[in-house]
Amino acid sequence: MAAHFLSPLMKKGAEAGAVLVVRETGTALATMVEVAFESEARKRGLLGRASLDPGHALIIAPCSAVHTFGMQFAIDVVFVAKDGKILKITREMGPGRVTASLRAFATIELRAGTVEAIGVSAGQHVGVR
Repeated sequence: MAAHFLSPLMKKGAEAGAVLVVRETGTALATMVEVAFESEARKRGLLGRASLDPGHALIIAPCSAVHTFGMQFAIDVVFVAKDGKILKITREMGPGRVTASLRAFATIELRAGTVEAIGVSAGQHVGVR
């Protein structure tokens, strides 16, 4: 993958200690970061889990669409361009749904309600600290 906002996470294990932040405000979007950059991890996503902990994010890249078929809980989905710009947000996406943003480079999956609680909106930028 070419240079993008996720470049700091490209080395194996780099997500340990990484924090996702909203660049405009410095607010932490997630303090526990998990990446799914390989095909198998992207396919698996959050399937098989009973929940997602507060502060936890699964970043799937490249990815412009996700589904929640087979999932047991709702999530917030943030679609992000290569430069980190938030293109679209799907809040409280329950099981058995599909959402997409064809221009997205990556998706960030968060515990349902996270986006609302933090006040994240399309047009802002996400970065890795």
